[in-house]
Amino acid sequence: MSESSVKFNKISISKRAREIQGSPIRKLAFIAEARKKEGIKIFHLNIGQPDLASPLAVRDFMHAFSEKTIEYAPSNGLPPVLNAWKNYFFHCGIHFHENEMIVTTGGSEALIFALCAVCDPGDDVIVFEPFYTNYAGFASIANAKLTPIPLHIEDSFQLPSKEEIEKHITPRTKAILFCNPSNPTGKVYRKEELRELVDLALEYNLFLISDEVYREFAYEKKPISIANIPEVFEQAILVDSCSKRFNMCGARVGVLATKNKEVLDAVLKFGMARLSVATVEQLAMVPMLNNPDAFVKPMVEEFHRRRDAVYERLTRIPDVTYYKPEGAFYIVVGLPVNDAEHFAKWLVEEFDDNNETVLVAPAQGFYATPGKGKNEVRLAFMLNVPDLQRSLEIIEKALNVYRGQFI
Repeated sequence: MSESSVKFNKISISKRAREIQGSPIRKLAFIAEARKKEGIKIFHLNIGQPDLASPLAVRDFMHAFSEKTIEYAPSNGLPPVLNAWKNYFFHCGIHFHENEMIVTTGGSEALIFALCAVCDPGDDVIVFEPFYTNYAGFASIANAKLTPIPLHIEDSFQLPSKEEIEKHITPRTKAILFCNPSNPTGKVYRKEELRELVDLALEYNLFLISDEVYREFAYEKKPISIANIPEVFEQAILVDSCSKRFNMCGARVGVLATKNKEVLDAVLKFGMARLSVATVEQLAMVPMLNNPDAFVKPMVEEFHRRRDAVYERLTRIPDVTYYKPEGAFYIVVGLPVNDAEHFAKWLVEEFDDNNETVLVAPAQGFYATPGKGKNEVRLAFMLNVPDLQRSLEIIEKALNVYRGQFI
């Protein structure tokens, strides 16, 4: 056979690249930017970027950084940063040593590393939907498959029974991934709910990957860390981040903590492959991690007020469904429409009230089950109270117009 007759595959990108989900949080942002150029004010309720100032101490440190060379950091993190994370966790009643943690590029990299460490290609990870939409992207990167278990607004997004969760466990199930307090529902899981997950992990030899980046944002009851349940120490992987509690989303400093040495060894190798986390940003987090309350407490009090304002205003909008979030700074709202994504696009692209409109995140992208969340949106209460109240007033007016046109 001559070389000219050999058939080669058509050039194409990978199956992973073709199938990875786009972000429902950001997908309408380009429309919002176009409308701003038309003179329309946009209230952003689509993304969890707090509107408050980042800590002055952090900004001052970055401006004052005087080293002539910004060197690579160690792949597991700079020693003073690991020590600061240890101090922070101790302050929260959680005990990890420096050699049980890896500093990561935000909580996102920690989640990717965790999934890559515990899953072979095609393995399953149980999630409770609606879930943080990027879990789907992280699973794609790890060649893992998410197995969704639906939660419901009318049941306050509580976890299903142990028996119901058990139905979804297969020989390929490697882990249960959950967020507590939850993005996007604001649910804070009760001790009894976590106990069910622990029992399942012990019975079926599963890892528990606990995303605890919203730990302080709990308004009625304190969340329980998976790291405080001794029976499951060897199977628990805790993911955390400076992004939300210190309003440093752009600094990208997170951590993966576990007492499982095999997981740590694997994650360190992943860390070596990506070299290191940004040196200056790591060091800038040290004073915040060593003294978190000074910045975090006033911030949480402000978001408590915002949560209450959003909930109160929603009670005056007819035919919407919602659950009062106990934590984080999000709420999933069921709308009296057939297609919330169409409504969200119409709201930001065509509707305005006195040259103002709102950008929301369609909630369908927070589900893996086809058709789920089709009439829901996630609102992030990132704005001050008057702006939140105005945003919900606009949504109420928009719903009245939309239902007249499309329903």
